[in-house]
Amino acid sequence: MLRNRLIDGVRRIKPILCGGQSLRSLSNGATSKLTTIEVDDRSGIATLSMNLPPVNTLTMELMHDLIDSINQIESNKSRGLILTSSNDKVFSAGLDLNEMLNPEVERLRLFWTRFQDLWLALHLCGLPTAAAINGHSPAAGCVLATACEYRVMLPNLFIGIHATRFSFVISKWMMNSYQSVLPRRVVERALNQGKLFTTQEALDVGLVDEIACSKEEALSKCAAFIATFDKTNPVARCLTKRMCREPDVRELLQDRAADLKECVDYVTTPLFQEGLCAHLEGLKKRK
Repeated sequence: MLRNRLIDGVRRIKPILCGGQSLRSLSNGATSKLTTIEVDDRSGIATLSMNLPPVNTLTMELMHDLIDSINQIESNKSRGLILTSSNDKVFSAGLDLNEMLNPEVERLRLFWTRFQDLWLALHLCGLPTAAAINGHSPAAGCVLATACEYRVMLPNLFIGIHATRFSFVISKWMMNSYQSVLPRRVVERALNQGKLFTTQEALDVGLVDEIACSKEEALSKCAAFIATFDKTNPVARCLTKRMCREPDVRELLQDRAADLKECVDYVTTPLFQEGLCAHLEGLKKRK
């Protein structure tokens, strides 16, 4: 049974009683210049901040540090995880597209595998998760946000998976992540249009759960969501979450190699390379 397969991964998750200072930073190997972790000792909630200027592009290094940080937060028995950005304008601009421009195949394989690992770590995280979206969140930035259980977004921002604008066809697991939050009809139209939702549009369709006027308010709303699980048994809650999310990850876990091959085969086509090159040139002109 799925319950039996999952239980080994959550044996260490137990409630904790916290005291002492209200905030502390975790400073071992998982906290780096690219990520920071602060734990509120009163609530037991860990805030994980992406910290790669200028726009938290998901490089190999940032993705590695995010995975390590998520694992560290779980192993430290925190009560919940809030993902946010130290940048007040961008949550994450998405994948490092330079890794996909005329790539060396083995490097591309490593890059895409790292992205798979990051999504799985966040989507299946045993703790309650929330995203305090304090900046724009396009493409893979949106994928990270939808991997969390709750999303609070600041006004006048945009979020969405606009991959078709630069000729990319997303993997099915990325679509599943989107579709776990939005109705299928909305997802299909948004993906085909390369739609970026404004904050208000995102709230209206259910892509985000609340709007906050400041990062502090967003963090507070995320913490309030996580607190709604205080009366649950954390092991039972974790197992239930993973059973609910198992359909989203099933195909990827069954054949990660097939997803990797599809990505490599498509990224190396002239169609994608021409589209990506034009997109990157357009971004340079806007700077």
